[in-house]
Amino acid sequence: MYSPFPSIGKILIIVGAVIILIGIVVLYANRIPYIGRLPGDIYIKRDNFVFYFPLTTCILISIIIYIILKILGK
Repeated sequence: MYSPFPSIGKILIIVGAVIILIGIVVLYANRIPYIGRLPGDIYIKRDNFVFYFPLTTCILISIIIYIILKILGK
């Protein structure tokens, strides 16, 4: 009889590792220079209004994640 628990265990370990990595990135993101302040990031500040959208940062992070996943997928 097939037991799904070993595969579920592996998935939980991978999800946990990803959550830990995201936590580390969030914790130390302010120490990485220029992340969030790249040319192309949209920052509008008015009297009672601040709008910030890190467009270039999002694109850069997406490219890095894509490259890492392509390398790990082989």
